[in-house]
Amino acid sequence: MTKIRALAGTDLPAVADIYSHYVTTTVATFDETPLSLDDWRAKAAGITGAGLPFLVAEADGEVAGYAYLAQYRPKPAYRHTLEDTIYLAPGHTGRGLGRLLLGALVERARETPARQLIAVIADSGDPSSTRLHEKFGFQPVGRLTAVGFKHGRWIDTALLQLDLAQTFTNFAATGSTTRQTSAG
Repeated sequence: MTKIRALAGTDLPAVADIYSHYVTTTVATFDETPLSLDDWRAKAAGITGAGLPFLVAEADGEVAGYAYLAQYRPKPAYRHTLEDTIYLAPGHTGRGLGRLLLGALVERARETPARQLIAVIADSGDPSSTRLHEKFGFQPVGRLTAVGFKHGRWIDTALLQLDLAQTFTNFAATGSTTRQTSAG
């Protein structure tokens, strides 16, 4: 059984292990050195201290993935724009966990004063993250070419944006997408 829940302090070693995999073996993140457990404690405290969600997907009693929202950029004028982050444990991809985590993040983002949600996706050659975001109504808004260098190659990032003022019917729940602009 899978459930999405708030991060507990005891989840941080599993979160650190999941992220370390992506740091050391992929270009999904531009970090080149895994974060320490203390780094993760500080990051989680900063996110939750700002009133933003840090979630985990628990499958059969183990952390199978995590996701969180953070301010898109640190400058004050960005205070109404958030960025999502989602990572799944190796062996747990392709099971719908990303859909569950992103759905929960979008729902919680709409409960904040934020107006925009941004996804910054490293172009690893795998379109699954971009497709997942598009199913939730994210629109491609830009591409930054050759902005990262890791594992001997230049990497682009794709920028996708979701207007949180829009009502969006989840593709995964209905089989189609519907958008309506909310008044206000």
